[in-house]
Amino acid sequence: MENSHEKKKAPAPVKLKPIEATPENFAEFGQVIEASPDGEEFGPQDAQLDLSRGIPRLYIMRIENRPFKFKTITHHASVTQCLGSIGGGVWYLGVAKPSILDATDQTEGDPCQGILKSTCGHFYMPPRVEDFRVFKVTGSKFLKLNRGTWHAGPIFKGNAMDFYNLELSNTNVVDHTTHSFAEENGVFFEVDD
Repeated sequence: MENSHEKKKAPAPVKLKPIEATPENFAEFGQVIEASPDGEEFGPQDAQLDLSRGIPRLYIMRIENRPFKFKTITHHASVTQCLGSIGGGVWYLGVAKPSILDATDQTEGDPCQGILKSTCGHFYMPPRVEDFRVFKVTGSKFLKLNRGTWHAGPIFKGNAMDFYNLELSNTNVVDHTTHSFAEENGVFFEVDD
């Protein structure tokens, strides 16, 4: 039995250098979408969206006073998500690749194998510390996250920033699975930029 007087160790910092997001280095997480000429036809350079499981929601979200670090990460199993800063300010997003499992392969979560069942109903593997990346986004572009991409942020230097966010109308209510690196892995991530 654990001594009730023992204190839980504080999470240890892991410093990460951000990588400038490009279409090539962000491909396993989603897409980097940049400006294209007016009238250009739809193609692979455009956001490949999946908004088929609900009512799309496009809104401007104001974020204030975010610390320049991450301790939790979230994924959405039912939708692609798009994030971009209003005005092209510099921002950062922590990500890990999707780890949602096919429901036909699992009937119950198996914690011994690392398989968990989300409160949203799907099965997944938790993200690994060594798979966490931080991307820097500069200029007039946005990130499209693939379904199930783990993400933390956006964060930025300064007190407040506005972002447009495209997801489903109920994403944050019924499709929000979170992993705490601080609680589960004993670490948090600091952006070293």
